[in-house]
Amino acid sequence: MAGCASQRPLAAPAETSPEVDYLIGPGDSISINVWRNPEVSQTVPVRPDGKITAPLVEDLPASGKTPSQLARDIEKALARYIQQPAVSVIVNGFVGTYDQQIRVIGQAAKPQSLPYRRDMSLMDVLIAVGGVTEFAAGNRASIVRKVDGKQEKLPVRLSDLIKDGDISANVRMWPGDILIIPESFF
Repeated sequence: MAGCASQRPLAAPAETSPEVDYLIGPGDSISINVWRNPEVSQTVPVRPDGKITAPLVEDLPASGKTPSQLARDIEKALARYIQQPAVSVIVNGFVGTYDQQIRVIGQAAKPQSLPYRRDMSLMDVLIAVGGVTEFAAGNRASIVRKVDGKQEKLPVRLSDLIKDGDISANVRMWPGDILIIPESFF
């Protein structure tokens, strides 16, 4: 029990998540719309190397940029061919950058990486991964979170949330969190 006292408590559900702009990542699908130029408007995937290729634009880095930043970069690339291009970028399929994804490992029904959404809670994550297995030690679970450049291990009470309906155990998730659900000992 003494070890638990030194761990930092998690943010309460009412606390808002950090303000984070969506950053385009590999696997995202984006629509590029060039005003008055439908022939160069297109939906393209962001490749695993983080770049996109579209008509008149080859191998343009997209990963890690906001849609607005990417639109400005595409305008610069198209300016060689189109006079004063006006570009908008719309993200259709959301994956996000790796450092913003929520990762769930261990005894989740479907361990996976999830795209982060603003004000995402622990309950949202559990729903997305289909809950926990029968072998999960839910109240020994933890979230690994980077705070001020350092990784911290923060305890969470999954069993209390899932089995007892204790909403006070529902906490906000942050971009880049890793939820670790250990196996119970018999």
